[in-house]
Amino acid sequence: MTVIGGIVFFSITWWLVFFAVLPWGVRSNEEAGAASESGIPSGIPHRPPMLKKALITTGITLVLLAAFSVVVEYDLLGYRAFMEAP
Repeated sequence: MTVIGGIVFFSITWWLVFFAVLPWGVRSNEEAGAASESGIPSGIPHRPPMLKKALITTGITLVLLAAFSVVVEYDLLGYRAFMEAP
């Protein structure tokens, strides 16, 4: 895999994983027992840990990138022979 291919894979996968991780541990103001101000919906997330979620996303994505790199580099699925077949 080339460097550009790795960057593209990482970028796309990071956003996909990030959107999957976003709902983890979310509590609304109502569930947290926080007082809601007027004009703010009670279902809005109460102090979402965005940095923690971004770090978790980065870790998961790095593991996926490493696995994908190994599969591509060592041709574990035999896709090259499949692509070259007439």
